[in-house]
Amino acid sequence: MRKPHLCVLLAGLTTLASAAFATSASAAESDRWQLPVAVKKLDNGLTVVVSPDHSSPTVGVSVVYHVGMRLEPKNRTGFAHLFEHLMFQGTPKAPKGVFDQVISGGGGRNNGSTRPDYTNYIEVAPVSALERILWLEADRMKTLDFNPTTLKNQQDVVKEEIRVNVKNKPYGGFMWLDIGQHAFQKWENNHDGYGSFQDLESASLADVQSFHRDYYGPNNAVLGIAGDISPEEAFALADKYFGAVAGRPTPAPADYSEGLNSAEKRISQTDALAQVPAIAAGWKMPARGSRDQAPMAVLGNVLAGDDASRLHQALVKQRQLALNVQPLYGLGDEWNYNGPTLYTLFALYKPDSSADAVLAVIDEEVAKIAQSGVDAATLKRVKTKMLANWYNGLDAFIDRADTLAVMQTLWGDANAINKIPALIEGVTSADLQRVAKTYLTRANRTVIDRRPAAPAAAPAAAAPAKP
Repeated sequence: MRKPHLCVLLAGLTTLASAAFATSASAAESDRWQLPVAVKKLDNGLTVVVSPDHSSPTVGVSVVYHVGMRLEPKNRTGFAHLFEHLMFQGTPKAPKGVFDQVISGGGGRNNGSTRPDYTNYIEVAPVSALERILWLEADRMKTLDFNPTTLKNQQDVVKEEIRVNVKNKPYGGFMWLDIGQHAFQKWENNHDGYGSFQDLESASLADVQSFHRDYYGPNNAVLGIAGDISPEEAFALADKYFGAVAGRPTPAPADYSEGLNSAEKRISQTDALAQVPAIAAGWKMPARGSRDQAPMAVLGNVLAGDDASRLHQALVKQRQLALNVQPLYGLGDEWNYNGPTLYTLFALYKPDSSADAVLAVIDEEVAKIAQSGVDAATLKRVKTKMLANWYNGLDAFIDRADTLAVMQTLWGDANAINKIPALIEGVTSADLQRVAKTYLTRANRTVIDRRPAAPAAAPAAAAPAKP
């Protein structure tokens, strides 16, 4: 990541100062860092979002497709993830390897990821490379090089990734993968979006072609551009390279909405690779865009956002029951989801402790907040750190472009990038009391207790032979 520019640092410091010391909402509003945001929809349905910043002769690009693990076809678990890999395997015009070579040869870098609600493809490079990047992205939006060799290769790549990150790793993905399979009721939310070997192997070329046709059209995508370019120039380039890509019908999504759970779920697992036991406790979160989303985000940070948090102090420092405590928000963060999502607490606990002991401390700290709220100094500290994290996460153009595109995709409003700081600042202690009572209940909780597997018994010694 490049070093922050002075103007960005000054803007961030001004914002943090306003959050800490402003005495009125109007003062905080005037000091807040406002990113310029321009939005245009092309005739083929592609939404283009641009944020100019001339502090560096570079540009970040993100293409976000509104399809992810939650929207993949049934009996094709992990297909959205597999397809993300296939998008880097070439097209008829740009064979395998050309995409990476062109971008890295022009001084840039690229990546991609699959989430429950979207798949993103991101690049950063000198602004002189922007047209090449847009050509490459538009080219693979049109079509891919569909062939059995590539499909088989990438099926094997994804399977190996699952082995490395889940099957052959201590604790695997139980805190972000297994827990959702137990907490949610609907297939869209509870299936293994990382991918089952059986479903991955059964994916056909026809499946790949129809997936690209159905979900990778311009009308199901957002192009985000941030950096050294004007909105007018960016819109013109977007139309030049993407305008001729035809829009395509997109399947209507299933109804994947769910209410809060009404009874606690407890699951016990063993782990042959783990050295100490671990626990994951997850609660269904407020809906994206609801009045409780920002308070829940702040509450999550009050509880486990850093070493000064309530649970780190109580579990790790004071009672020394756990070795750590970490918060998770599904496969993303507090802001980038658009369907049922879990706030999960993950902790390694000491062998002489227990999951019940850890949960008792969690319940105790939640009850304190539900009863008495959070003191002003703590609330101020947590919100200030959240604001700092938000602005730091927008410093790099590649991240800024991606956040803009994700906000437009999930919130329907790229300018939410400028609204989230005010949502954080507006959270009160009473808000934290409300969301603690509503969401962090035992009935809404799913718990996995993952313990090291007992060592295999030694084989019995053979009886001595009779003389």
